Amino acid sequence: MVSAEAPALSLDLPDPDRDDLSTTEFLARLEEAWAVCDRFDLQTEIWRGRILRAVRDREKRGGDGRGAGFLQWLREREISKTRAYTLIQLADSADSLVGDGMLEPDSVKLFSKRAFLETAQSDPEVQQLISEAANEGLPITRKQVRRLSDEFLAATSPLLPEEIRQRTADNLLPPRAVAPLVKELARLPEDQQEDLRQVLRDEPELERVKDVTNTARWLQRAATASLSVRAFQQGDLEFEKALQEARRLDVLGLLSDAVAQAQALEAAVLRLHTSWRRLGGLQERLWVESGSSTPHLRELLAVLQSLSGSTLRVSLGELAGGKRVRLQLVEEAADRLEAPPLPQPLDLADGRD
Repeated sequence: MVSAEAPALSLDLPDPDRDDLSTTEFLARLEEAWAVCDRFDLQTEIWRGRILRAVRDREKRGGDGRGAGFLQWLREREISKTRAYTLIQLADSADSLVGDGMLEPDSVKLFSKRAFLETAQSDPEVQQLISEAANEGLPITRKQVRRLSDEFLAATSPLLPEEIRQRTADNLLPPRAVAPLVKELARLPEDQQEDLRQVLRDEPELERVKDVTNTARWLQRAATASLSVRAFQQGDLEFEKALQEARRLDVLGLLSDAVAQAQALEAAVLRLHTSWRRLGGLQERLWVESGSSTPHLRELLAVLQSLSGSTLRVSLGELAGGKRVRLQLVEEAADRLEAPPLPQPLDLADGRD
């Protein structure tokens, strides 16, 4: 168990009205005070995580087996389930680092909250290096944890060709540039990884590392978005070959953006269709309930017809020059969508109605 004393609640804040205090010194002292708050937050959240873990474990041991008592305990204190398990995970990480002997109990107070979380998620070798520094009394920041993590990743990842690892070890390539490359490569299939590794073997320079990182990011982004673009599910589209051609033309970034926009557009149309159908149903029910004695209500429903009918007219506002967009919604049967014509089923037209 971590038994570090909490930082003092009193803070030595600089006087903002002092003219003899430089801006640099003023901000530095504020940064020190903020670090105290971070360390206090960390201790508090570890303790809260242990409390929540005890409630959860007690419920498992003597409760009804469904965790109802634990959830009730959370509701009474207005704590979400996600938040509760995040705190429990933090407490588990603290106990693991201390319990394994890497970190001295009193050294926990030397971490900022974010630095501790990053340490808990790092590789064991990185945790060991950071724990040794903390045990020696050095304050641990998130920046230090990320630097060590990047250095370890760049020096050891099997996803990188030997040429890149060696140049990183020789300080010819900065770890902060190589680490993102490893993370992007890990998201790609093996054949694409090997293709990009060959590019790096041929030219293990910094600019090429950045280019390959962007290429890997675009490949992954386009492939992920394409899985949910329904337009791509029609016909015999060879998406992988399209990616290869876009890469050959050096327009992979444009294709990635286009696929992401297609995904967003389809999602927007689905939301539009749901809202359109719902509004139409509500307007119909209101029309039935109203009558000649409610002229103002009937007038409101007539205005809503411009949004609930088969043709929608939506104002884009003054910033768009007062233009309106007219969309025609046509619902087609599923068997008619097998071979759709090129013109889209949404007929869009700009006008100044």
